[in-house]
Amino acid sequence: MATAAAEPQEKIDTIVTDVSDAPHDWDVSNSDIYVEDRWQPIFKEMREKAPINKVVGSAYGDYWNVTTHKPIQHVEALPDIYSSSYEVGGITIGDELEDIPEEYKFQLPMFIAMDRPQHTEQRRTVAPAFTPAEMKRLESDIRRRTAEILDELPRGESFDWVDKVSIELTTQMLAILFDFPWEDRRKLTYWSDWAGDVETANDPDMIEERMKVLFEMGGYFQNLWNERKDQPEAPDLLSKMIHSDAMSEMDQYEFMGNLILLIVGGNDTTRNTMSGYAFGLDQFPDERKRLEENPDLIPNTVQEIIRWQTPLAHMRRTAKEDHNLFGHDIAEGDKVILWYLSANRDENVFDRPDEIIIDRDNARRQLAFGYGIHRCVGARLAELQIRILLEEMAARRLRVNVTGNIERVRACFVHGFRTMDVELSEY
Repeated sequence: MATAAAEPQEKIDTIVTDVSDAPHDWDVSNSDIYVEDRWQPIFKEMREKAPINKVVGSAYGDYWNVTTHKPIQHVEALPDIYSSSYEVGGITIGDELEDIPEEYKFQLPMFIAMDRPQHTEQRRTVAPAFTPAEMKRLESDIRRRTAEILDELPRGESFDWVDKVSIELTTQMLAILFDFPWEDRRKLTYWSDWAGDVETANDPDMIEERMKVLFEMGGYFQNLWNERKDQPEAPDLLSKMIHSDAMSEMDQYEFMGNLILLIVGGNDTTRNTMSGYAFGLDQFPDERKRLEENPDLIPNTVQEIIRWQTPLAHMRRTAKEDHNLFGHDIAEGDKVILWYLSANRDENVFDRPDEIIIDRDNARRQLAFGYGIHRCVGARLAELQIRILLEEMAARRLRVNVTGNIERVRACFVHGFRTMDVELSEY
């Protein structure tokens, strides 16, 4: 049985002596606990009693929960043992459906769901779009667009923050990244919502409608590809894909897979953190007031909001060989779920983890963007967009007050909000 010899592993206790006895309450694949916002005590109990445990017989089959900071980093640091490849399961808790029409039995490869060397080659293609120099080039445009959106918001009346701010800002940014037709930019959000919905992907009754949406997306981008394939290379992501050795010869399924990755990654992380900012600081008004009085804390607050919200709840790895993970025997083929939103509430790493503390000295240890070779390629851009939003809110001395309806996403993968009624006030 292989082990990671680089560091000795202490046993992480578990109260599950027989994996078939894993408590049903710990089946955190249940999307109800997220839409009802009651996931926190369940993960807290696991972190205290059994940070690594196995759930048997869930809607997604058997899987291992990994719920604390150190073991998640450990698994992420061993990509040759714990695979991300779509060929063995991919990056989400769901598996490929079997009882579906033959025409839908295909896979959508994407570089986040590949192992080395394919992952390295394809990631290298898009990485230049997210360098520090590129962020500097984009900053003034992001700031201008953010200012325009904020200046158009109503004052003293209720509106949906998710739609008017979070979605609009992230959709505009995606349109810029792809040089996407501006008038159709909301299609990107629509496609992202379908593509990132793990529950829908696991529902045989929804497969036909889901694939119709994804093929619509693929067809739209294929037309853009055909229009641009003979043009000189430009800074947008589609052009970089067209002109790269690693991605220029993709078939339609790999093309669709990578589009899904870039759209969902660019949409959900930023969008749900922007919504988490509005909701979270409303829940902690003393911290909100401190931020209003100390705008120099905005960069650290960005990291803290990302930690507290954790816009993607988990990532999956699949064991490529037998392995001992902190005293637990993981078998080849086992599904290992890395719960980022639980690691970001790990009491052994973060003091008072359920609270937003804007000057938290280790907020940057958050794992919302992952760790290791698969850490989110667009993390810098997400951080930049969120920072600019907070800076432009501060420049206008605007405060977000949650006033009414809040609807959360019903999902165990994307962790965020569908709607949030707010009013703006000045301080």
